[in-house]
Amino acid sequence: MPIDPTVAIGADLGETAFAWTSSDVLLYHLALGAGGNPTDPRELRYVLEDRLAVLPTFGVVAPGIRTFTPPAVRFPGIEVDLRKVLHGTQSITVHGPIPAEGTAVARSRIADVLDKGTAAVIVQETAVSSAGSPLWTASSRIFVRDEGGFGGHRGPATVSMVPDREPDEVVEVATLPQQALLYRLCGDRNPLHADPEFAALAGFPRPILHGLCTYGMVCKSVVDTQLGGDPARVSGVATRFAGVCFPGETLRVRVWTEADRLIATATAPERDDAPVLADTVLTLT
Repeated sequence: MPIDPTVAIGADLGETAFAWTSSDVLLYHLALGAGGNPTDPRELRYVLEDRLAVLPTFGVVAPGIRTFTPPAVRFPGIEVDLRKVLHGTQSITVHGPIPAEGTAVARSRIADVLDKGTAAVIVQETAVSSAGSPLWTASSRIFVRDEGGFGGHRGPATVSMVPDREPDEVVEVATLPQQALLYRLCGDRNPLHADPEFAALAGFPRPILHGLCTYGMVCKSVVDTQLGGDPARVSGVATRFAGVCFPGETLRVRVWTEADRLIATATAPERDDAPVLADTVLTLT
């Protein structure tokens, strides 16, 4: 059985010691498209190490954080074909600005396995600390097609976070044709994002952009347009992946401003505003 929830739920995935430098942060920001205007002081905060401000979403891809290695996703009680896997949700809470370089320990576990009938959902949680002090915590859900129906619980229903009014701002963010090839250097080598043949086997006409890349790009666009380019004002970023983005497409980001948070969605205007990200919430300090 590819998924055995009796083994998987609560499985301790152990500790991973890791380190990162400003070069890792710079690569991550560049892979999100930072530096498009190389004389803009706000862009230079993302691409020059002497003034580096780290986007909180860097924490989900920092070197040493667990990634999936082709051709399968393997955890205790879980072994599934990578072609069946789609990222469902991602969140991160930072306990202060992420430093431009450092050492840390990540401890991960499988928090739950949900049964959605036609699919299973694997919930993974990771807590990162340095010298005993918490740095950030992250949670992700991945959908595994054709692996549901094992009699588990479905989990709570999804409730939209988007206010019932027009957005306060709409921003268009261009992605590059080679965006996925850049972003895969941040650690996610899933061939779905680079190999046309693999993408076709997964049911896509061409490789798709990493969901975590759109997650980071939308976070950056909201920070730039709503927070003056200051990521230190963000204590958490959560999103639900609602569809795909193909490299080279535009992301249309709609933003709603509330007292203690910013809410955003992203769509692909070239495909009749097809959903890409839903219920993206930036919690403010």
